[in-house]
Amino acid sequence: MEELLWASRIRAFRKLKGYTQESLADKMGVSVSIFGQVERGSRIPDDKFLENVVEALGITKEELHSG
Repeated sequence: MEELLWASRIRAFRKLKGYTQESLADKMGVSVSIFGQVERGSRIPDDKFLENVVEALGITKEELHSG
C-alpha cells in the first residue's frame, strides 16, 4: 500500500501549491497520464519521479515522505 501513501501526499502538496495535475506534470516533464496514475495509487513512483516532484513543488523528499 506504499503507492497509496505516495498518492495522497503528492496530491495534497500539489493542491497546497496550487497546481493542477496537468500543470505539475508539464513542469516535471512527464505525461499527465503517468502523473494521474501515481496520484490514483495505480502506479508506484520511481526515485526519479519523486526527485522531480519534490523539485517541482519546492519541498524536500522528507516532507513528502513524512506524514
